Formats: sequence, structure tokens, C-alpha cells
Amino acid sequence: MKIFISLVAKEIIAFFRSWGLVAIVLYSFTLDIYIAGAGIEMQAKNISVGYVDETGGGMSEKILSRLHMPEFQKPRLFMSREDLSRSIYNRETMVGIIFDSDFEKNLKRYKRAQIDVLLDSISATQSFQALQYLQNIVLEYSQIDYPVELKIHKLFNPNATTSQFMAMAEMLSVITLLGVILTAAVFVREKENGTWEIMLLTPVDPKLIILAKTFSQVLIVMGGVVIATGIVLFGAFDVPINGSLAAFFLLSFFYAFTSAGIGLFVAAVSKSLLQVAQLSILIMMPLIFLSGAWTPIHAMHPLLQDLSLLSPLRYYIEGSESIFFRGTAFDDLWSYFAGVILLGSVLYFYGFRKIGRLF
Repeated sequence: MKIFISLVAKEIIAFFRSWGLVAIVLYSFTLDIYIAGAGIEMQAKNISVGYVDETGGGMSEKILSRLHMPEFQKPRLFMSREDLSRSIYNRETMVGIIFDSDFEKNLKRYKRAQIDVLLDSISATQSFQALQYLQNIVLEYSQIDYPVELKIHKLFNPNATTSQFMAMAEMLSVITLLGVILTAAVFVREKENGTWEIMLLTPVDPKLIILAKTFSQVLIVMGGVVIATGIVLFGAFDVPINGSLAAFFLLSFFYAFTSAGIGLFVAAVSKSLLQVAQLSILIMMPLIFLSGAWTPIHAMHPLLQDLSLLSPLRYYIEGSESIFFRGTAFDDLWSYFAGVILLGSVLYFYGFRKIGRLF
């Protein structure tokens, strides 16, 4: 045990002596997560609107007055449809609204009128959310009585904000990537520094060396998780914690070993830190794509949905979101723990065997 603790302490001290590596870890667990949460916006916001009004005002002005900040910029008047289309083509305007000359007359006489809407659908999410806003505004003026009234109850995220989910997803992805890279780098540095042979001659059981080096990097990742959770999630984005924080840290600890197992495999086949970075991204990007971090699992192709069952990050994300937002009890988290531990054990055992052959 004394040897194990000494080896772990040695690797942690070596980490803190590498100022560049410390800076990368601190950046990844703080500023990178903050940028993802604050900078990636899925809601309609600050959308540029242009319009052509051939009616001369009236009802069209009332509709346009409902388009205001922060969702929309002040609507800009164009004198012709060609000018509006040209502005959308030049990406100066995202949403174009055209009121034809018969709009107000048809609305008053027949209670039915048409508005032409032009959308720059390259920005698909923003433009179609803007269309939804516009449809809701028009429905308020249409005076249509529906036999069914919708009562909407927003669960888990009452304000429908995306920043909390984006920050959470980015943090879990950072844990994945750094868990792999740090574990692989701690072995590959020995090769690059020419100390690999010295390590092999150390009168210590190779299995103990592998385990100690791995455990030291898991502790570093867990330190980053604590910093990111306290400063970014709770401090910057006020992410709710409806479940057990201890359960989240325990799940993160098991998942860190899962990432470390992949890192051991990367270390076994890499000869330089450049190869570590390349292989880590090559391996981790499919796992992230299949995890549901960026696209809901149910929206994927059925084949990809089945493949996502092999991504430990899927269970980690679903378990973490259940803890933070749904407040799932610890007893009901067993499926997420089982997925992370089962896949993590397989990956870690394979990586352990792979790197062990080099000793």
C-alpha cells in the first residue's frame, strides 16, 4: 500500500509540475464548459427580420410590433420583394415576412388571409423556432376557437433553457476526453522521455505500476469534476440538483475508470503524445456521437440506437441528467451504474492487458 500511495503521489506531483497540462485541464473544466453553455444557443434569439408591407399598415403593424427583443431584432422595412429576397440571400436577414395588398381586406371580410414567410433554413433550428413564434402571434389575431385547450406543464426544465443542458453535456464530454488523454499521456511520456526502460527495471509489480498511474489520473479528473460542478454548473448556470450529489460523484468515479481503460489501450499502441491525441479523438468521437450528448437517442437511425448501447457515455449522461434534473432516487439508478460498470470493466480489463504486455 505504501508503494502504491508513493506512485500515485509521484504522478500527481509530476502533473502539477507540468504547467501546460494543468492549464489545459483547468481550461477544459471551467472556461470550455462555460463557453459551451453560454455560447451554444438553441432557442430563437436576436433573429433578424425583414418585411414588405403592401397593405399600408394597420393589422400588419400590430403583428410586427409583437416581434421584439431578445427573440427578434427590430423588423426592417424593404420596399420590394426582390430587395427582401436579396437580403436573405446575402445572409443579412433570417426571416422575411410579406403582407400582400389584399391581406387586411381578406382578414376583415373573410376572416382569412395569407402571410408569405421566407426562411433562411441553413440555420434550421433558429429559423423554424422563429416561424413557431410567428405562428403563435398570428393565431392570437385569427380569433379561432378550438374545441380543445392545451394545458402545458414543463417538467424538469420549467424555463426551457438550453444552457444548463449544454453545459452538462460538455462537462461529461470533457471528462471522457481528458480521462483518455491523461491516462495515455502518463505512460507515453515515459517513452518520449526515455525513462520507459528505467520504469521496467523498477522492483515493483508492473500491475501495481499500471494501477497506480491510472488511479492518479482518475483522481485528477475527479478534481476537475468537483471544480466544474461547483464553479460552472452551480455557480455560473445555477443547474439544479434534485437528486444525490454523492451518487453523481460515485457514477463519475466509475466512469473515469472507464475512460482510463480506453486510455490504457491508446497508450499501448502510441509512441508519442501526438499519436495519443489523434487516437483519442478517433476513438472518442463515435462514442460521443452515439451517447445522446448532441442528438437524442430516439431521433437516431434504429441501427445507431442499437450501437449506442455499447457507449458507456450514454449511461453516464442519462444517469447524470436523471440525478440533476429528474431527482431520481439512488435505488432507481442501478441501470445506469450497471451500464457504466459493466462496459467500464470490459474496457479497463482489455486496456490493462494491452499495456501489461509491454512490461
